[in-house]
Amino acid sequence: MRRLGFLLRPQWLALFVVVMAFAYLCFTVLAPWQLGKNTRTSRENNQIASSLKAEPVAVKNLLPHQDSSAPDEQWQRVTATGHYLPEAQVLARLRVVDGDPAYEVLTPFAVDGGPTVLVNRGYVRPQQGTSVPPIPDAPRNQVTITARLRDSEAVVSGKEPFRADGAQQVYSISTSQIATVTGVPLAGSYLQLVEDQPGGLGVIPLPHLDAGPFLSYGIQWIAFGIVAPIGLGYFVFAEIKQRRAERASRPATPAAPLTTEEKLADRYGKRR
Repeated sequence: MRRLGFLLRPQWLALFVVVMAFAYLCFTVLAPWQLGKNTRTSRENNQIASSLKAEPVAVKNLLPHQDSSAPDEQWQRVTATGHYLPEAQVLARLRVVDGDPAYEVLTPFAVDGGPTVLVNRGYVRPQQGTSVPPIPDAPRNQVTITARLRDSEAVVSGKEPFRADGAQQVYSISTSQIATVTGVPLAGSYLQLVEDQPGGLGVIPLPHLDAGPFLSYGIQWIAFGIVAPIGLGYFVFAEIKQRRAERASRPATPAAPLTTEEKLADRYGKRR
């Protein structure tokens, strides 16, 4: 145990704590974060691929009630007949479409015999920096629309809705938050218009079917979490080996010469 006493020195204790904390973060935070993103991306890619082949279905089949949501049917094309509620329109700000900033225009839509759903009519480009441009009104008469079903987004923490340029603005397409802001009950999922629809604006393109690097990043973090303690063990082993070599290379200390008393004692056998 005395040979391992150097491990109790502050610098070695600090190194041990840092390495073990890093390994813990790799396994509990960093790797799950990347692997979770890979799972979500793969799920979305599969849903988009399936939706390209599937025929549109009535939205009431997937959202039969006002509080309905359909996360397993995201990107599925649906049809809905009803009318827009332009007075409850809001804008989603700080969006990016085709690499450029945009506002996405969100208007509630009352489905005949069904729920009221939020419809993403598409995007408009800001003017003079961040100013809201003129936005064509949605039709008020009864219309039939075709759209893709989308999951509600999470609320952006610390970013409250506000009103500017004559428009109510939000930072995410959260149906629950928008329902609270507008006072209009909304279904849990929302609709994103496809091309050539009544009330449609700039069409938001589908995401690219790319799995991304998240799986490889997750595996790398797992590997880092394994290698870090192994590297620490190697350094401990190398330090012990070096200390042993230093001790073996030291010259033996010569014995101190005997005193006169010790010599006499040896002669008469008193040291036996």
